[in-house]
Amino acid sequence: MNSHAIAEQFVRARLRAEALPAFPGEAPTTLEDAYATQDCAIGLWPDRVAGWKVGRIDPPWADRLGQDRLVGPIFARAVQPAGSAECVEFPVFEGGFAAVEAEFVFRLLADAPPDNTSWTAEEAAELPCALHVGIETAGSPLALINDLGPLVVVCDFGNNAGLLLGPEIGGWRERPLGSLLCETFIEERPVGSGGALSLPGGPLAALAFALRRCAARGRPLAAGQLVSTGATTGIHDIQSGEQVRVQFEGVTELRCRAVPATLRMGMP
Repeated sequence: MNSHAIAEQFVRARLRAEALPAFPGEAPTTLEDAYATQDCAIGLWPDRVAGWKVGRIDPPWADRLGQDRLVGPIFARAVQPAGSAECVEFPVFEGGFAAVEAEFVFRLLADAPPDNTSWTAEEAAELPCALHVGIETAGSPLALINDLGPLVVVCDFGNNAGLLLGPEIGGWRERPLGSLLCETFIEERPVGSGGALSLPGGPLAALAFALRRCAARGRPLAAGQLVSTGATTGIHDIQSGEQVRVQFEGVTELRCRAVPATLRMGMP
């Protein structure tokens, strides 16, 4: 099964809110093939890309692939504003994979130069951008997506199902990264704690990776786009009906609840 056929199966399952029992075809063996499948799926998805999630590739996969991060698209209709005053509902694929991740999220205030594919964290820091708190709602119709490795994760939108975007962190450039701390609770049970320094190189290293990877794919980042920089307290599995609270120290807390995904009207 080629990239387009694999992408069609993932997109159809997501639109129909149906679980996939197995990877729909032969899994890719290179990052190039995996991103080719992702590009096909982006072309089939009925929404525009509003930003990108950055995920980690751990050893031994990182050694084999020569990269320690990956990207996946975040679509506009899957971005929801979030704040301390309300509990936001987000969909999960029943029978598939679902998790929440406490994240720091950049919002670009200007277009990135389209021909720069060699960004460093220091160069990324010079880009006009705001930094927000947020929660990535990771999810896939394929329950074993993480067990099958990062090449499979890349194929299915980087295992992203949405983003809950919290408020901007005022004066973030003047704050020590070590002061950006957070803790995640599921059903008021603490499941993980961490902060910006939980990410190797910090959030700016993740932003630099997204800038490099997206530009190399002919998808340079544009003003208004979001970059969710990685799980700071861990990847926390969640089931429909469960409630999540993430406390971002000195900023705010975000609350959300998982609900079953439903068929998208008018979709195949």
